[in-house]
Amino acid sequence: MLIDVFLPLSLVFIMFSLGLGLSIEDFKNVIKEPRAFSIGLINQMVLLPLFAFTIITIFNITNELAVGMMILACCPGGVTSNVITKLAKGDTALSISYTAVISIATVFTLPLIVGFSMQYFMGENAPEINIFALGLTMFLVTALPVGLGLLVHSKFRNFTHSFEPKAGRISTILFVVILIGALTSEWDTFISNLSILGPTIITLITVMIIIGYSSSRLFKMNKKQAITIAIESSIQNATVGITIGNLILSQASGVSILSLPSAVYGILMYCVCLPFVLWFAKRKL
Repeated sequence: MLIDVFLPLSLVFIMFSLGLGLSIEDFKNVIKEPRAFSIGLINQMVLLPLFAFTIITIFNITNELAVGMMILACCPGGVTSNVITKLAKGDTALSISYTAVISIATVFTLPLIVGFSMQYFMGENAPEINIFALGLTMFLVTALPVGLGLLVHSKFRNFTHSFEPKAGRISTILFVVILIGALTSEWDTFISNLSILGPTIITLITVMIIIGYSSSRLFKMNKKQAITIAIESSIQNATVGITIGNLILSQASGVSILSLPSAVYGILMYCVCLPFVLWFAKRKL
């Protein structure tokens, strides 16, 4: 019961804190940079789920973990991608624009893709899922808090200026607590599947970083934009994945096995992404 309440509420606060860092200008960037935004959008919302599905099939992981991987692949980016973009000297404004728009778009795309994935991988063993209810839940725990954060930022700038740094620190603590809780609650499953789950996630992150960067250069994006698109194509919001996995397949105690890939990803994304980002940032183009 505690997990069922703590997870969604934590995600709501994390998404609210994300919204505090947004402004109307971030949405206008979509119009100002339509080509750069379109490339990142296609990478994250079309190619990422397709490559995740392909890699899952190649590595032949268990059905529940396969669904968990597809949940992860459908998640939006988060504050993490914005921070890494800033550290890598990418286009932070473009990164924030991706986060804002895709957080809203996944309200519609995640339930559809995850619903298909559950039927494909789990068949008759798939738990009952109401696509509309899942979409509504996504809206309530992601898009709505982001919108409220944006509203607070617009109306109460002084409060936002003082509270946003604190909200960011609280969000980080909540993320770490969720990550530890997800791994420890499924520790035996985590250990027994790490040899397959680890390489699957590392391959997915690596492939999407390369695709993100290469597609950007192919379409003549500048270096800052290319770095940003590479990061946005490969970094997902692990907290969303953990929460949605647990909402779909809730357990009496601990976190759902569907949440495990997102928990492992929450650690591996730093190990894989940062070396690539540093390499991209140092390249002279």
